[in-house]
Amino acid sequence: MKTRITELFDIQHPIIQGGMHYVALAELAAAVSNAGGLGIITALTQKTPEDLAKEIARCREMTDNPFGVNLTFLPTVHTVDYPGYVRAIIEGGVKVVETAGRNPEAVLPALKDAGVRVIHKCTSVRHALKAEAIGCDAVSVDGFECGGHPGEDDIPNMVLLPRAAEELKIPFVASGGMADARSLVASLALGAEGINMGTRFIATVEAPVHENVKQAIVAATELDTRLVMRPLRNTERVLNNPAVERLLGKEASLGKDLQFEDIVEEVVGVYPKVMTEGRVDSGVWSCGMVAGLIHDIPTCRQLVDRIMAEAEAIIRQRLEGMI
Repeated sequence: MKTRITELFDIQHPIIQGGMHYVALAELAAAVSNAGGLGIITALTQKTPEDLAKEIARCREMTDNPFGVNLTFLPTVHTVDYPGYVRAIIEGGVKVVETAGRNPEAVLPALKDAGVRVIHKCTSVRHALKAEAIGCDAVSVDGFECGGHPGEDDIPNMVLLPRAAEELKIPFVASGGMADARSLVASLALGAEGINMGTRFIATVEAPVHENVKQAIVAATELDTRLVMRPLRNTERVLNNPAVERLLGKEASLGKDLQFEDIVEEVVGVYPKVMTEGRVDSGVWSCGMVAGLIHDIPTCRQLVDRIMAEAEAIIRQRLEGMI
């Protein structure tokens, strides 16, 4: 399948693996890229730029295909050496960067001078237009369904994607609620040039996370996510568990007086416990509503091949047969 996204990133299939904390390591990125999609390494999972450089080198040993790096600009407890991470990306020969969080304008000149293509994650049309205006090559449009941070507008992809198509000139991919061939075909119909999948790629053989995490996603339904940190305007969609219920209880009792310090126990330092140790109830961790569509744990190649084969069948048989 050829779209503006496959041509922009020199990939076979219009499927991008989202950047995910303590999930998007070299093993997963290489597996997705080897399957014909675009694998992504999450920079901030690596504690230093030097660690990122090693992870990029490790990924390059596992795939000859293009892969990217996610660089997220969000409020953090400790100061982040963003210039150092950008240098590691450039010196590692990475040609695609997925930026997220705050405006990435400050790092664009260095990346563009090095020939790096930049796709920015956006949760609204206005943010997507800003990304286009500052020179991003593409955007990932994240609907309200997505795991992680869906923004504060609460617009689902059935409306957000066609609105983006009405306004944008640069290509965009759909993110949030993406799991299978139906997701891909629907996104293409709504104006996207491909899809970005996060939660779906956690439940794969190559995802370097504890089996408990994968089984929790397979067992979940579309009703099993919750929105936390809304009072702080840092909304995050997470898989429900006792820690989430405890956090929501604090939000309800403290109301407008809630401070980040009140929920540190449920939020900070959680991902190593969950993803590495398999303690899935130890804190809050991102998961999309799409968990309700995830019923198995295939290899990345099996997943990507299945999506592409079934997408072609939907287009050639079901949809064409309706005309």
